[in-house]
Amino acid sequence: MAAKQKTYSLLHVFILLAISMPALLAWLKFVNRESKEDVTYNKPNLVGLVISDDKPKFTLKEWLSGDYQKLSDDYDNDHWSLKELMVRLNNQFYYKAFNQIRVNNFVIGKQDYVFSEGYIFSAYGDDLMKEEKVKELLRKAKVVQDTLKKKGIDLLLVYAPGKGMGCREFVEDKYVHPYTQTNHDLFASNSQQLGVQYLDLYAYFEKLKPVSPYPLFPKFGHHWSYYGECLAVDTIIKHIENIHHCDMPGIRWQTIDVVDTARSRDADVLKSMNLYANPEQNMKLAYPNIEFESDSGKSNTRVLTVSDSYWYGPVYMGIGANCFAGGQFWYYYNKVIPSPIQGQKVEVWELDLKKEVESNQVIMLLYSDGNLSGFGNNFIPDVYEMYTSPQTYYARYARNKQIQSYAKQIRETPLLLKKSTSLSDERNITLDSAIRYDAAKMAGLGNVK
Repeated sequence: MAAKQKTYSLLHVFILLAISMPALLAWLKFVNRESKEDVTYNKPNLVGLVISDDKPKFTLKEWLSGDYQKLSDDYDNDHWSLKELMVRLNNQFYYKAFNQIRVNNFVIGKQDYVFSEGYIFSAYGDDLMKEEKVKELLRKAKVVQDTLKKKGIDLLLVYAPGKGMGCREFVEDKYVHPYTQTNHDLFASNSQQLGVQYLDLYAYFEKLKPVSPYPLFPKFGHHWSYYGECLAVDTIIKHIENIHHCDMPGIRWQTIDVVDTARSRDADVLKSMNLYANPEQNMKLAYPNIEFESDSGKSNTRVLTVSDSYWYGPVYMGIGANCFAGGQFWYYYNKVIPSPIQGQKVEVWELDLKKEVESNQVIMLLYSDGNLSGFGNNFIPDVYEMYTSPQTYYARYARNKQIQSYAKQIRETPLLLKKSTSLSDERNITLDSAIRYDAAKMAGLGNVK
């Protein structure tokens, strides 16, 4: 008897294609129209995603530890041909269906305002530090201030407002509660008591908010609005002139562009949301057409700025070059901007700290309220120890140099950075802590703090 012939319906074919689709898309090739060369994928144009172009190399050690398999899975996932489309559609779904944004530690408040959750906590005192810790840090700051003053250098601490404070009325009700004290309160009051030079931009913005004709914080941005940045910079320059008894190039503007589509950094979080279709921007934002004073006789007060990301906006404006006599910006007391070696990324630990500090007339530490718990990122303790106990400082510096070297390698190598990013997510620790942990392992020193 002849064997019964199998037949396949359209349903069977559809199911087979559906099951095979992920594998087919993984191997799908596109043709680059310019070079006419086959490429295995179109690199996802996604903000904030760490993607390595280097395929993980097989080693027995990596295989036995399981790292090779994990890294290979991550590589295949990142290089999937429809990666960008799927991420954007997925983010769009969460945004529309659940009013959620797929940006780490960011949430949506009322009327589509986006917030860093940590800055909401800061505004309501949920991250309150122990006052003894604040006092000890500021005590060291006072010693550093007095030491530098003898050398003709001023130390200035600037307490900057974050968006949680600046837009409390748009914070979701679940975060709102009575509070008695914030980290800003502790830093401002203790600075005054100890005689530390400080500028309270937090209080300045609170007074300015009810009368400002334009928003000081944008709806889809994390930092001050461009208008707010201009006001902050103008206030800082005038304050430095007052405490250092100098005349500096200022900023001024005669006209302001008012538009409803964000420019500059005023929609930096919106870009990180990686949506398929961005929401309509309906906020009137102001953009002063700034000019710098051109009197060369004023350009001799060099200001070194140690700060968080809130100072990036003034850097983009050109404040360092035009107003601070070419003074550097040390991003989180780590990355040096601009680099002193053209074409190379330089970090602070690679510099002679004493020489660098003393080559400036003003040292400004500016941190927003959400980062006050890490104010200065060890700049103050390091400089304090360098002047009060140089022997222990330089011994510790030598011990840490190897770890710092490996940490820099991790930050500059996408594959290693992705590994540290995964460790950060798994252990719920900061990325810097994860990088330092991996760097210590690479140096064979264990988890060195």
